[in-house]
This record gives sequence, C-alpha cells and structure tokens, in this order.
Amino acid sequence: MIDMDYVLNQAIEKDASDVHLIAGIKPILRIRRDLLEVENTEILTDDDMIDIYDYFVRGNLDKDRVFKETKKLDSSYEFGDIRLRVNISTASEVPTVVLRLIKNELPKYESLGVPDIVRRMMNQPQGLILVTGKTNSGKTTTLNALINQINENQNKKILTLENPVEYKHECKKSIIVQKEIGVGRDCLNYSQGVKNCLREDCDILVIGEIRDKETMEAAIETAEAGHLVIGTLHTKSCAETIDRMINFYDIRDQQTIKYLIASLLKLVVSQRLLKGRDNSLVLVPEVMVVDNIVAGMIRKEKISVSEIEDAIQSSSEKGSIGLINSLAELFVNDRITLDQAKGQIEEKNVEVLNRTIMQLKIKKDNQNRTMMNNMQK
Repeated sequence: MIDMDYVLNQAIEKDASDVHLIAGIKPILRIRRDLLEVENTEILTDDDMIDIYDYFVRGNLDKDRVFKETKKLDSSYEFGDIRLRVNISTASEVPTVVLRLIKNELPKYESLGVPDIVRRMMNQPQGLILVTGKTNSGKTTTLNALINQINENQNKKILTLENPVEYKHECKKSIIVQKEIGVGRDCLNYSQGVKNCLREDCDILVIGEIRDKETMEAAIETAEAGHLVIGTLHTKSCAETIDRMINFYDIRDQQTIKYLIASLLKLVVSQRLLKGRDNSLVLVPEVMVVDNIVAGMIRKEKISVSEIEDAIQSSSEKGSIGLINSLAELFVNDRITLDQAKGQIEEKNVEVLNRTIMQLKIKKDNQNRTMMNNMQK
C-alpha cells in the first residue's frame, strides 16, 4: 500500500514543485524541470490509485460527486504546514493525480526576476493587467507576489477568485478577501464571481484564470466600471494574448471589443521559465506597456502579431521589454546558454538576437571600462 505521507515528505525535503502519481510507474517528483522517481517506493497499482483518491477527497461528498460527473477534480489540500494544489483526472478509468506544492512564504518580489515596471503599474487606479505564460511558467507566483506588494503598500480592498486558493494572504495595509471557485465552494464559476464583485466594493479584482468569453466580458465590464482587474491567461507571448482576447468573441463583435481592449488594457506580462546554467530556474519576461502606438495597433481591422512584437521591442523607454532583449540580457549575464536563447524564438529572429547580444556586450564593456577609470581616479 502506498505511503502518501512518505511521498509528500520526500517531495518537501527535495524541494519538488510537483508530484505525479500514475498507475504502472513509481511516484515521480518534478525537481527543477527534471522528473525523478521517489526513492524506496513501489510501482503504483490501480488499487493504490483508488487509495490515493480517497486520501485527498477524504469522504467529501461534493468533491466525490464532481469527480464522478466530470471525471476531473481541482482541489487544495493541507499537509502539515504545506498547501497542495490537487488535480485528479482519469486514465483508462483509473484516477491519476498531479500535486503542486505551494510554499508557505512567497518569494520576495525582487528575487523573482520580474521587471520593476510591473510593480509600478500596480498603482493604476483602473484598467486591465494580464500575467500570461504556459503551464508551469510561474504565473501564480508572480500574481501572488504582486498581490503581496499591493497589500504591503496600498490601502485597497482586494478580492481574489482562485481555483483553488493557493497562497493565503493576511490583511496588511489592504483588505484581502480570497474566494475559491467550484461546486460546493465560494463561487460556482469565475464569471459569476467577477459579476458579483461589482456589489462587493472592491478596488482590485484578481482573477486566477480567464478561460472563457463570459469571464473575459465580466473582467472588461469590471475594469470599465472603474476597478483595477489583474488576471492570468494561458498564452505564450504578449502579442498572442491580444489575439486570444479578441478571438473569445464572434467576428461581428470583434471590432467593438478591440476598442474596449485598447482603452482598458494597461499591461501584459508574458513569462517563461528556463533551467539556468547554475541549475536554478530563470524567469524570462516579456512586457508590453499599452501606449498609444500599441493601442492603435489593437484597434486596426486586422491585428498583426509581428507588428505588435516589433512595437514591444522598440518601446523600451516606456517600460516595454521584448523577448529577444530578455534572452540576450540573460545570455550576456551568463544566466542561460546561447542554444537556450535561440530555442525560445523563431529562426527568422536569430540574427536580431545575435545583434542584440553584440550591442549589450559592447555596452557592458563600456560600463566596465568607465567603472575602472573612476576607481583609478
């Protein structure tokens, strides 16, 4: 019989980010992107997976009903002083489980590698700010670090909608109300939670995931009503985020929604995580500050992803940071390899990357020479 306490203690001890429990193989830990077997464990059987299901559901009738009706369940679980995000689905009619370990203490905002312009944009009185990226790109950590920054420095009411609640915040300068989405929880779904926030007198609404048109419409309506809305989307770039937002809508409605997005969207942060030279995870940020130029591109009848990417790359004076700039800087600072940097962009942009690296190296050499001259004086 599987000893889940042992598996979870091993995950905590080895600083794993995720645990994979699948019939037919041993329990697996994800440690800095690598998948490693848990030592001194046996191959999991179908009966083990039933036991693991019972371990996390704990006889909760609502959770059991949701799983049986939908064949999936998202939940949270507390093990000692560690919180887990639990996802249970099925494979060949047998439960399969993925656990995300959530650290009790949020890392300091400064240690994440998120550009400072993102923190400064949290002072916006209203509008829409999006944190985007693929799964396992650190969106939730960034989002909660931003919530903590606001909580420590601003006198606001913050309402969060999450599935499940991961980091638990204590009220500091701000009031924080955290609601969990799902059957038998605080809100049935995201869109209903967003709509109700207009009656809850919040200043800042945080949406854990914008996944459908209804939630997007409610988020835009909330921003239009004078609130700051911060949300996440599963997209791989800032330009793709704009495209995804527009494509939530029917073609006949897209031109109208473009004008709303152009006026309400303030900032998009798209992030990736790479394993660095020192084996730690390195954040690669792309930041799009929505200025008049970008807003004009969004309002165009036909959106050009490449035009938006070029605008980001050339608007550094306003705080925007292009993906190529981020990759070049990380390479010049010896954080990632050149092959890693090239692997994140299309072949047609490799020459731009090489040119940017060369410019940064010259700039760095000049700074070093200036510093040495000043020291000699």
